Amino acid sequence: MYRSSFLAVLMTVFLIGCAGTPEKKEKEKKRPQMTQKRKQVVYQVFTRLFGNTNTTNKPWGTIEENGTGKFADFDDKALSEIKALGVTHIWYTGVPHHAVINDYTEYGISNDDPDVVKGRAGSPYAVKDYYNINPDLALDPNNRLEEFRALVERSHKQGLKVLIDIVPNHVARNYQGLTNPDGVDDFGANDDTSVEYARDNNFYYIPGAEFRVPEWQEGYRPLGGEDHSLVDGKFKEVPAKWTGNGSRAPWPHQNDWYETVKVNYGVQPNGTKDFETLPEPYAQMDHKAHYEFWKDKELPDSWYKFRDIALYWLDFGVDGFRFDMAEMVPVEFWSFMNTSIKMKDPDAFLLAEVYNPSLYRDYIHKGKMDYLYDKVELYDSIKHIMQGHGWTDHIPVVQNGLKDIEHHMLHFLENHDEQRIASPDFVGKAEIGKPAMVVSATIGTSPTMVYFGQEVGEDGSEDAGFGKPTRTSIFDYIGVPAHQRWVNNKKFDGGQLSEEEKNLRDFYRRLLNFTIKSSALMGDYQEIHFYNKDNTPAYDHRVLSYVRWSDDEKLIVISNFDREKSYDFELKIPEDVISKWGLAEGSYPLKEKLYGKQQKRLSVVEGLGKISLQLEPLQSFIFSIEQ
Repeated sequence: MYRSSFLAVLMTVFLIGCAGTPEKKEKEKKRPQMTQKRKQVVYQVFTRLFGNTNTTNKPWGTIEENGTGKFADFDDKALSEIKALGVTHIWYTGVPHHAVINDYTEYGISNDDPDVVKGRAGSPYAVKDYYNINPDLALDPNNRLEEFRALVERSHKQGLKVLIDIVPNHVARNYQGLTNPDGVDDFGANDDTSVEYARDNNFYYIPGAEFRVPEWQEGYRPLGGEDHSLVDGKFKEVPAKWTGNGSRAPWPHQNDWYETVKVNYGVQPNGTKDFETLPEPYAQMDHKAHYEFWKDKELPDSWYKFRDIALYWLDFGVDGFRFDMAEMVPVEFWSFMNTSIKMKDPDAFLLAEVYNPSLYRDYIHKGKMDYLYDKVELYDSIKHIMQGHGWTDHIPVVQNGLKDIEHHMLHFLENHDEQRIASPDFVGKAEIGKPAMVVSATIGTSPTMVYFGQEVGEDGSEDAGFGKPTRTSIFDYIGVPAHQRWVNNKKFDGGQLSEEEKNLRDFYRRLLNFTIKSSALMGDYQEIHFYNKDNTPAYDHRVLSYVRWSDDEKLIVISNFDREKSYDFELKIPEDVISKWGLAEGSYPLKEKLYGKQQKRLSVVEGLGKISLQLEPLQSFIFSIEQ
């Protein structure tokens, strides 16, 4: 501990000494300043779909038939409207060059075999070149890096931080870097392919076996069965490599991640690790101590490759990353990777997919992730309640179980992997998500994420081809109808939205803008749900209430998840909350923060607070005490 503290002090002195360098000052000029005093809101946008105004929506349609969006579609007007929604960070999904079907050989890009590409447009999680950009997104594929750089600069100009994906567990089967920096070799370029495993191999191999394309089942055929010169049920890969989801068969199943190969991080096939494990005390140490731990150690080659990729994009101007399927990669690698990132940019935003709750704390404390998806706990619970199956009683239990790490658990109701709220398989109507959105955005100090089109009620009903209804396809060229009505032929003014859609977007705008300005939402939390359930007639398990507060703001949040039932009762604020707030006997005016239409008062009598409320179906209130 003493040695680590001493090294941390030395590193701090070094960083202070570097603070005034021209490079650092120039970087600070380019990036909008970030503060952790307020909540953050991430707007996930599927880059290829955002600006596409083509409404053909033919299943398995080509880029010519169904169209595609471009970086240029994110002009100043579009970005300013996203910012005005209440957004602090924009996650451009699908930016790194992944395997695609289109012929870009005139730009020096090799063709990809449809037998190992999902959909017509390809999976954004089968990255083919980490040092370049998806050519579909550029007006001029020769200038795709420059076009993305211009987008990053436009985003920063609007005050938006920029996130992109890094997919560390797997890469496309046909990985091929075209613009690698000097000294950077492709994944697998120096592997010993005669053995299943070697520590510094980037991939795992099946010596003596050739890769075989899956046997297509359930009527599936690449490109929907269209004739194509490369669709022949063959893809040359000798020896075969392990598939991205860990399948060790040279002939993977259709449901395996057959389009990708798994990356080796120095973990032997029997699970033995060929690197040092991180000592337990490091879970309590900062990123500088982790950096010191790793910096003199000899590590597997894949560690350095992905670290260099991340640092390259930071230099490019990107402000953070969303890490795909992070739990499939050793936590020790994340300690190395993320502390390398934080040493370069302490404000970098690091978000990861980790779905196993037993791993949450390791990936936060040892892996130095800023944020993890709160899917298995809060999202799954809220979805169940929205669908009419569960009780709101479970939400305070979830928050209590995560209270030591709640700030790190990013909240969402939609993303590219999940069903659209308005889809029939979720709840069938976007308005039903309103109370859930209020709770998701205000119950914790963690960031909130919104998926593009969510704010106008997109229902994901398009049969895109490989991607099927309920989720907006990430594998196909497709239009997103409700979102396109907001785009309004690239005026980005909502000119074609229905009144219902306009009202929904107004709700999101009001809510998100409130959250990023509220000091109480970065302060304390206490549920008052069970107190009211026990002591308030007519209050039941379809209602949820809690309080949030800081030194200068006190909030009371109440939501009705019921689609049909109204509630008329006297909400109680328990004595211990009134005491913590320092409220004397008397009557206090309340200001409703979403719409400002409710004129209510909080009465404090003998230490107990009371508010008379009429709560309509799906209605929420956020009351601020005006003192």
